[in-house]
Amino acid sequence: MKITIDNIKNYWFNLSDKIRFLFIGGVNAGISYVIYSLSVFILGENSYQISLALAWLISSITSFTTQRLFVFNVPGNIIKQYLKCCTTWVFSYLINAFLLEVFVQKLHMNVYLAQIFATLIAAGFTYVLFKKFAFRRKKHESAV
Repeated sequence: MKITIDNIKNYWFNLSDKIRFLFIGGVNAGISYVIYSLSVFILGENSYQISLALAWLISSITSFTTQRLFVFNVPGNIIKQYLKCCTTWVFSYLINAFLLEVFVQKLHMNVYLAQIFATLIAAGFTYVLFKKFAFRRKKHESAV
């Protein structure tokens, strides 16, 4: 069997969108976490909320692009989808920031570990909003 881009694409999009989200979301979360960690390291541990905001702002374009192309693969107005993603990220960011604050201030967790747990919890919420709101496929649209 000859391996082609079409074979890879067909295999990839035959996977559940949950599996694709976990993989692509994991890569995006890793990028965001590196940005967060570097920012905390440079600015100091008391700057964890500023570091979180920077990480979310910087990684948003990468996340939008990869989620749109490799997870949900939907046609449509890219600007409208990006604005819906921004709305999703606001809610997801607020959940993440709240959890981070609780983990650090109330549970006295290390800021690096706290962000890992906050991200994992926020990811489930983000998946649902992406699927049902930002990248919702109309009934007549089909996947690849």
